[in-house]
Amino acid sequence: MKKIKVAILDDYQNVTHKFVNWSSLSEKIDLNIINEYIGNDNNLSEQLKDYDVLCLMRERTPLPKKLINKLPILKLVITSGMWNASIDTDALKERNIVYCGTDTKIHSTAELAWALIMNSWRGLQTEIQNMKDGNWQTTLGRGLKGNTLGIFGLGKQGLQVANFAKAFDMRVIAWSHNLKKEDCEKANVEYVSSSDLFKMSDILTIHTRLSERTQGYINKDKLKLMKKESVIVNTSRGPIIKEQDLIDALNQNTISCAALDVFDQEPLPADHILRKTKNTILTPHIGYVSEEAYEKFFNGYLKGIEAFINKNPINQIH
Repeated sequence: MKKIKVAILDDYQNVTHKFVNWSSLSEKIDLNIINEYIGNDNNLSEQLKDYDVLCLMRERTPLPKKLINKLPILKLVITSGMWNASIDTDALKERNIVYCGTDTKIHSTAELAWALIMNSWRGLQTEIQNMKDGNWQTTLGRGLKGNTLGIFGLGKQGLQVANFAKAFDMRVIAWSHNLKKEDCEKANVEYVSSSDLFKMSDILTIHTRLSERTQGYINKDKLKLMKKESVIVNTSRGPIIKEQDLIDALNQNTISCAALDVFDQEPLPADHILRKTKNTILTPHIGYVSEEAYEKFFNGYLKGIEAFINKNPINQIH
């Protein structure tokens, strides 16, 4: 039997073999693990055209229709998790390409959001660097107790962060396009209007999905509503905030800090202006990057390929 050619894309940490023993499929698949980000230009289709199966790590490498139609033998796509906005599902259906997902763990992104909240509000980034540079105290940290946490999107992630905030005795408010007052009441969170979310939040944390409604929703007008001492934290998707408007707000001291794990362009170029913008804390989209999540993802790839070979696909996404 001819071996199926499988590519695992964007395994940045080179941990595929740490989490999965691929020997059970060694006689059935020809496995190639790609550790570097290839990009999304024509070079991508050239490098992927000979694969039957693509395993995608979240949205690191998009799979739009134009690319799908340049991959003549593609038969199976597996994404980590059960949702991936960067894959053209309709294009896969048109080509009768099987599309599956994996199990996941959801706690790590909320935990990272809280770490960024703590870091930015307390001024830890500066003081950690002070110690490395041989300096001593230069900032005045702020306590969370009694301050207001605004949550844009009270889904699974937002609810976890709300519970963290309550443990620190914070006031918690929330709003999103689909959020209802009764949902907030069940979670013991105050429901507010969109404008009040921005006006009242000392810390605003984003946990809504990227959509036509949310893309660019946080713009200069929304940022101007915020307190001068406020912080914005984004562990959802970069384009929810208009990037240049945020840069301008930071440079003009409209808000005091932005802690970002997600960006319009990923990986963020080494010379990107955000890397040099003042009052920022930046992490390289590691919200879902945890041992617990990766174990689910990589084992999901193996199980998904096994099921496909056995003509009984699992975790199909429609």
